[in-house]
Amino acid sequence: MAGPPRLRPEDRADFEDVLRRALSTTDIRTALLADPTSAAATRLRAQALRAVDEITAAAGDEYREYLAARTVVERGRRSRTGEEHGRPSTTTVERGQQSGTTAEHDRQPQPADPGALLPALAALTPPIAGTAAAVLLVLGYSLRLADAQGSMGGSLVTAGWVFATIAVASALAGLTALLCTALRARPGHGDRTGASARNLHHARARWQRALLERGMLPYLRRQLAATRFD
Repeated sequence: MAGPPRLRPEDRADFEDVLRRALSTTDIRTALLADPTSAAATRLRAQALRAVDEITAAAGDEYREYLAARTVVERGRRSRTGEEHGRPSTTTVERGQQSGTTAEHDRQPQPADPGALLPALAALTPPIAGTAAAVLLVLGYSLRLADAQGSMGGSLVTAGWVFATIAVASALAGLTALLCTALRARPGHGDRTGASARNLHHARARWQRALLERGMLPYLRRQLAATRFD
């Protein structure tokens, strides 16, 4: 069975931060004040730094979990980086061919992109249709109230209600598309990344707490108990 993992260099700062917190606890600080030379704190800190393996072994399980959580986050980061930069780039020959045809291509009229027109139409249709419906309905009912001859008033009212229906239908379609887009975007890689980052944060906090309570403080207290201040 493998022993507890050894402290990695990138986690040395966390170890020293836990040591600083341990030296600041009430009982440790009170014991250190008994040293008339005021050198006990420096000596105790140096002893703890030399006993890294012994101290961290007490929180080996939590440290192993922390390393596993960090591996998950780093793997996800590398995966995202690979997706961003993994698209095949054009070769030198392709770039030469493209540069040779760029001028001719730019001189030719470019067709409009239907994908760019659809959002604009979806945004403009409801207000335009609604405005047309309001104008036609006002004119149509005004002609009816004025008892105008002919069927102009009825035709305008009918056209107004048609435009009103178009405005309502296009607004509902746009709202439905927006809702579907939001629902599709909600669950995804970002949520998994956020969950992994939160798990990493909690694993780190658990390791630091175990390192302080089961590793650092017991070691410092043993060293103080074996030290005589003259």
